[in-house]
Amino acid sequence: MMIPLVTDGGDTSTGGQGGDIDSFFDVSLDLLVIRDLRGIVVKVSPSWTAILGYRPSEIEGRPLLGLVHPDDLQATWDSVREVETRRAGDPVRGQINRYRHKNGHYLTLEWRAQRRGQHIYGAARDVTERVAAEAELLAARAAAEAANRAKSDFLANMSHEIRTPLNGVIGIVDALSRTGLEPAQAEMVDLIRDSGTTLERLVSDILDVSKIEAGKLDLELHAFDLEDALRGPIDVMRAKAADKGLAFLVDIAPEVSGTFLGDSTRLKQVLTNLLSNAVKFTAEGSVVLTAWVTEDAEDQTFLSLTIQDTGVGFDEEQAALLFGRFNQADSTITRRFGGTGLGLSICRSLMQLMGGEIDASSEPGVGSRFCITLPLPRVDQQAPSDPAQGAGVIGSRATDRPLRVLLAEDHPTNQRVVQLILDGIGADLVIVGDGAQALAAATQGTFDVILMDMQMPGMDGLTATRAIRSHEAKTNLRTPILMLSANAMAEHRDEARAAGADLHVPKPITAASLLAGIESVLAG
Repeated sequence: MMIPLVTDGGDTSTGGQGGDIDSFFDVSLDLLVIRDLRGIVVKVSPSWTAILGYRPSEIEGRPLLGLVHPDDLQATWDSVREVETRRAGDPVRGQINRYRHKNGHYLTLEWRAQRRGQHIYGAARDVTERVAAEAELLAARAAAEAANRAKSDFLANMSHEIRTPLNGVIGIVDALSRTGLEPAQAEMVDLIRDSGTTLERLVSDILDVSKIEAGKLDLELHAFDLEDALRGPIDVMRAKAADKGLAFLVDIAPEVSGTFLGDSTRLKQVLTNLLSNAVKFTAEGSVVLTAWVTEDAEDQTFLSLTIQDTGVGFDEEQAALLFGRFNQADSTITRRFGGTGLGLSICRSLMQLMGGEIDASSEPGVGSRFCITLPLPRVDQQAPSDPAQGAGVIGSRATDRPLRVLLAEDHPTNQRVVQLILDGIGADLVIVGDGAQALAAATQGTFDVILMDMQMPGMDGLTATRAIRSHEAKTNLRTPILMLSANAMAEHRDEARAAGADLHVPKPITAASLLAGIESVLAG
């Protein structure tokens, strides 16, 4: 705010308007000041008394910068010089500094200033509360970000610590299930395997929620065969429905056949969750899956799926909470169904990320119906082979010698899990306990594939992988590397690839997941 109270010659009169200008000075709520180029105050507004406690007579005729906080003095001098060197009528805005109140404390002021002739005209506003609020907000944001990072680190560590022993449970039970067992033994093995799978799903759900909250859950778009993507969840849940004596009906329209562009992994995750819920909450009757593809007026393709069951159902009050986190239709102390209450929340979040919608309707005691609609462009190219379906590469290798595998793993149980799996295909397995030993073995011997644990004492798997790739660059030889890790978050997968790994296989591993990974990297 620039008030021409002083002429270039220093006269404080302005003709007939002097009284009006003086009145404006008197009523201004901002701090108005006029000083000369020596820094001496010529005139200030009475608002200085109300805001800083000084009467105008206590300031006029004295240097203004004597009131500036010592820590702000250099920046204030820089701003003063900028004002003094500006062209006439060219203001400097936004200088913030602290001025001493007459009582001794400091207030934060925000200035606007402009030079005219031999004087500087300034206006300041008390922004102490605003600046304090902004500082508090920044501190709160920093604390929230730190808490979020701490939570992410905690979840990553807990995921690793849980997945490491879980790998032993699931891997050994998987190997045990492929041996000759009596019926009672096979039943006990199945119970252990189901419990391990449930625990693994719990860990994955919690990690998914964390990634969704942090905005770090990324979709992986690729061409895939839609029928193949649906077949996996359907086959698994058909078997579970048969175990409960439920009818499991599937109606897939012919238009579903073909190659589409999207994230098949997340689509299968949503379908698996919905079918699993339908089977879990249905004691008798049936589960029906219907799938079809439609196109709108703009030739955009949509996949529609409905899952209808004859289960316990839910009422309108429960429906309002159904897609919330940690909510379940049956939340009483006598509830019959387990689970975290995260599944449907994750499904909704995934559908929103993919641009789709999910809806639910139900009647207690009659059943439920879930519907999803997902934009899914159709593509002409053939879908690439699913890594999990690369069977035959190991068995069709053009050599009579066994597959030679190097395993870098420090945990004895996990070593045994891999050994049991690879014994089944007659592999020649060499086991080392850390990254340094893996590097030495890889540079001194020849292997068809390297299985590298990510987190090991001494030299970790990422460092060892980088060192192996550096050595290979000098020899023009390259060995496929699978990163086997209980660090299963997206950033860990990215770190593995950045280090030079060909594939990241999260723990707990099974024979199917490990052999599929080996098949994939051997197939190139």
